[in-house]
Amino acid sequence: MELLKRPRRNRFSPSRRELIKETRFSVSQLIAPLFVKEGSYKVDPLASLPGVMSYSPDTLIKECESLLKLGLSTVALFPIVDKTAKDFNGSLAFNKNNHLARAVEQIKKEFPEMTVIVDIALDAYTNHGHDGLIDETGYVLNDPTVALLTEMSVLFGELGADYVAPSDMMDGRVGAIRKALDAKGLLNVGILAYTAKYASALYGPYRDTLDSAPILGDKKGYQMDPRNVKEALFEAELDESEGADLLLVKPALAYLDIIYRLQEITPLPVGAFHVSGEYAMLKAAAEKGWLSYEKAIQEVITAIFRSGASFCITYGAKELATLL
Repeated sequence: MELLKRPRRNRFSPSRRELIKETRFSVSQLIAPLFVKEGSYKVDPLASLPGVMSYSPDTLIKECESLLKLGLSTVALFPIVDKTAKDFNGSLAFNKNNHLARAVEQIKKEFPEMTVIVDIALDAYTNHGHDGLIDETGYVLNDPTVALLTEMSVLFGELGADYVAPSDMMDGRVGAIRKALDAKGLLNVGILAYTAKYASALYGPYRDTLDSAPILGDKKGYQMDPRNVKEALFEAELDESEGADLLLVKPALAYLDIIYRLQEITPLPVGAFHVSGEYAMLKAAAEKGWLSYEKAIQEVITAIFRSGASFCITYGAKELATLL
């Protein structure tokens, strides 16, 4: 065959492929989600998330030290709350001595160079599993919920969190949180807004871990409809105008088009959350011998960055750090 153009020439050797690869990301762009529970000396495996552990505040410090040694300098913290400590209004969320609050303080004391993101939502703390206050029908009340999320954000900002991450999808919460943080002089506390959080079936392992599945109705009244794109663009416009510093799309793999569209229209960094179901599927398939987890996790995270993500929250962050 007389061919002047042979694309395979550039794929001939590993060094050639590395030379011209279009998608590049580093360990520093990965965020490790960590689960914090009450107690001491606890490191417990999570049944629905193979390879992922929960930590008491003291053992969490050791895990953070391990992550830093691998180049993972950012963590996102999520609380596991005992059923007996949950109530209708999620009041534990506002206790400055709760286990998540102690964890934030200890991490920033021991490792001030580590960036700490704190999830801002009430579902882990409420006995009904919703992200905010509800009425008798199970409808989540927007404005009263925003007031509580604002209080929670100020609390964790004062404790040393670098970013507060409202994951509730209430209207107006970014603006209210920004205004409250600034009023308290917390000008350097950033807001990572869950801009496009879709009502997904892929949150199952996470909700199982936190025991936070709603007991009344579902979350479709505030999380986004998976069929919508323009709505995500509108949400991004609102979050940007209200003072968000980072935008997030959740889940990741089924919403790569959303990541791409958002990073095209905003100057803000757009990240993705490779969620529990997306991670657990790879682990389950690997356990069956159907695929190589190590190869698959690298491929899917590469796809997320290829879509335009600036950062990625993934339960595979530590494993990826060792692979990379």
